[in-house]
Amino acid sequence: MAVEFIGIDPDTDRDHCPTVWADGEAQEISLQGWKPSTETQAECEASSPANGSVPDGEAIVMIPARMIPLIRETCDAVERAQLR
Repeated sequence: MAVEFIGIDPDTDRDHCPTVWADGEAQEISLQGWKPSTETQAECEASSPANGSVPDGEAIVMIPARMIPLIRETCDAVERAQLR
């Protein structure tokens, strides 16, 4: 696995921070984020095409919109690896 650190939330305290990584070999991105509130979790599940369930091994995480540039950079890194 060739995981590449891309960045963390620019407004973080550096201890508890949303983070993004790219894995070019696996063609995946990894996100670390905040757990949603019970209400947000329920809203996400209720609007899910999977009929309201988040399978074991999956999670809903919250990422601040200010991280969109980092998420784009992560997607670009995975795409670049795919072209090699």
